[in-house]
Amino acid sequence: MPAKEFAFKVKLSDEQAGEMGTYLDALPAEGVLFGLRFAYNRYTAASGGYLMPGRKSMVKRETHLLSAEQARWRLANWKTMIRTYREKGYSYPTISRIKKQLQKIAVKK
Repeated sequence: MPAKEFAFKVKLSDEQAGEMGTYLDALPAEGVLFGLRFAYNRYTAASGGYLMPGRKSMVKRETHLLSAEQARWRLANWKTMIRTYREKGYSYPTISRIKKQLQKIAVKK
């Protein structure tokens, strides 16, 4: 497939223009397109409100305000908690990480 030249206009500061030039000179076209695809998909997910947070923040969100007593209760009723976490859409590895954190909280406090 013959290569095509593509010209576009973007308003950038001098610093941004230098950085953009560095990336365009250093990366092959496939790398630039991959980065643009990733940035576009991430931007649309963030602006659409459905960008999922990372696994670590999901674990923290579920465990950071729990008392030792609450952690022990969740561990004692673990099968129910698994069902609840699966309904929220958490994967089994994430649920396992939550359980490890609950065990630490139950022992520590």
